[in-house]
Amino acid sequence: MSQPRPKPPIPYNMRDALLPGDAACSGCPIPMGWKTVHAALGGKVIYVIPACCSSVVVGTSPGHSLNATVVHVPFAAAASVASGIAEALEKRGVTDVHVVAWAGDGGTGDIGLATLSGAAERNNNMIYIMYDNEAYMNTGIQRSSSTPKGAWTTTTPVAGKAEQKKDVAKIMIAHNIPYVATASIAYPHDFYSKLQRAKSIKGFKFIHLHAPCPVGWRFEPQYTVKMARLAVETGLWVLYEYQNGKITLSGPSRPYMDPSKRKPIEEYIKMQGRFRNITQEVLDEVRKSVELNWEWVRKFM
Repeated sequence: MSQPRPKPPIPYNMRDALLPGDAACSGCPIPMGWKTVHAALGGKVIYVIPACCSSVVVGTSPGHSLNATVVHVPFAAAASVASGIAEALEKRGVTDVHVVAWAGDGGTGDIGLATLSGAAERNNNMIYIMYDNEAYMNTGIQRSSSTPKGAWTTTTPVAGKAEQKKDVAKIMIAHNIPYVATASIAYPHDFYSKLQRAKSIKGFKFIHLHAPCPVGWRFEPQYTVKMARLAVETGLWVLYEYQNGKITLSGPSRPYMDPSKRKPIEEYIKMQGRFRNITQEVLDEVRKSVELNWEWVRKFM
């Protein structure tokens, strides 16, 4: 009589996070982020994923490509479902499994903002990761509140979005939760250390992950990491951690507190087709918003 096949051990190597057959586009930042999450949290993860690119990339159960438990939920429900799972694990005394809500900017800052705010107010024990590709990429590159000023989408004027990008990390700081951080797929070691810190803290943790999309941003897929790095080097994306009313600037962003050390914003803009119609006036407004954001960071340091 044949013996049942033993279950494979839970992998801890980031290379084991994804199985063959994911549906990601070339240069997609989503698998990059998952690998870092997997490495930091040891593979014992329950992902709650709403409607977004990730729900397509991972595929459908039982053949999905993410080597973890995945719960697919409606667009607005990531935070609320993750809250329920976290509460259930706590009632059962399970302490070695991490609940991770993994959602895009639409499912976080727009459609999912109410449930996100509720989970934060209740301080449910979970890690919420907003991977920010700055538009509704899965359904055809429509504008979201996270789309930056001047960027083209299929639902913006030819000149690009007229409004400034919504800063969801600041909104979460206003909820007085235990931990808020920004991260970038260009700096996996920084992202890893923030995940390590988040998993050691009980309560609601929020990480805003910058994740350039080659398809929606109109750049060649081999430049995804370069694009993410340029966002930091130009000062457009600031890497920090917020705890106990104070911001700690992360290593990759520290040199760029000095404006003279930053690369020109034009180096970042010119590589993206979505900014092909940006005007000098809008570019100046973007430059001003960068300085205002750095002033805000300094106030909390």
